[in-house]
Amino acid sequence: MRDTQRTERIAFAVLLIATIIVIIPVGLIVLLVLWRGLPALTPEFLLAMPRDGMRAGGIFPAIVGTFYLTLGTAAFAIPFGILAAIYLNEYAGQNWLTRVIEIAIINLAGVPSIVYGLFGLGLFVTFLGFGASILAGSLTLSIMTLPVIITATREALSTVPRSFREVSFSLGASRWQTVRHVVLPNAIPGILTGTILGLSRAAGETAPILFTVAAFYLPRLPQSVYDQAMALPYHIYVLSTQVPNVSVKIQYGTVLALVLMVFLLNITASVIRAKFRKRKTW
Repeated sequence: MRDTQRTERIAFAVLLIATIIVIIPVGLIVLLVLWRGLPALTPEFLLAMPRDGMRAGGIFPAIVGTFYLTLGTAAFAIPFGILAAIYLNEYAGQNWLTRVIEIAIINLAGVPSIVYGLFGLGLFVTFLGFGASILAGSLTLSIMTLPVIITATREALSTVPRSFREVSFSLGASRWQTVRHVVLPNAIPGILTGTILGLSRAAGETAPILFTVAAFYLPRLPQSVYDQAMALPYHIYVLSTQVPNVSVKIQYGTVLALVLMVFLLNITASVIRAKFRKRKTW
């Protein structure tokens, strides 16, 4: 008994140390970004156009471009990702084709983002003729995000007890009625988690938008989905490597703006998820 308790305490200690090792560097990075970037987050910096070759002014076009790309990614990836997950989990039989599709989805989640960028360049920019545009960038980011959304949605659907479906079927409901009114409402918290994780990754990616949408310097807002746009991840790269004599405050302020945008996405998802979890009766 004592050996078991000692082993348990050692295991907890190791887990605590591992957690601290992970949290401390992340916390230090966040504190550094806040310390150097917070003085730059003025209304003028957030709402003004860049000037003097991006050495002055603000980052408003980059914020708007990132918002448009995230919105476009959500519009394409969320419906197709959730519908694909519903089909695989609720309708598709367990056969060799289903297993191949599942393996392909898992493998696609690990493909480097630059590969998606080259794929988007070849398909959307060149072959389909969209050019470097918000539409091409959104479609590329959507394909990159789909595996995450499909996998998370399937996991969320699988957590709904099988008995819920059986009771619904016994009352005469069809399979789609069961999915629509029983399974999906109970799986929404998990679906939201996967969706926001995918969108957060898309909002912070640089390589895919580098080939499909990002503009080096564009001190105006895009007028349509066929226009190029500035984006915060690529703007951070440009400020750090391509533009000389840029204030450190501007660099860290841009980083902090991107971090806050992703943070707001996650906070919104957490609030919505908490409201849905309160409705659960199991």
